[in-house]
Amino acid sequence: MPQGTIKKLVTDKGFGFIKGERNEIFFHHSALVGTTIEELQENQTVEYEEGQGPKGPRAENVRPV
Repeated sequence: MPQGTIKKLVTDKGFGFIKGERNEIFFHHSALVGTTIEELQENQTVEYEEGQGPKGPRAENVRPV
């Protein structure tokens, strides 16, 4: 499972971006597992699965490490 760090959080809109091993990837708060977007912090390490959303690549099953 790839790992990355939270690059940017937009908590009021419910999404953010992860700086991954190969690129930057979008995530929606509905993809979080075992946490909420309010509990995440920028530069925090997370693991995720890469998926495809309506507008391109997105992170799924995002979990803090």
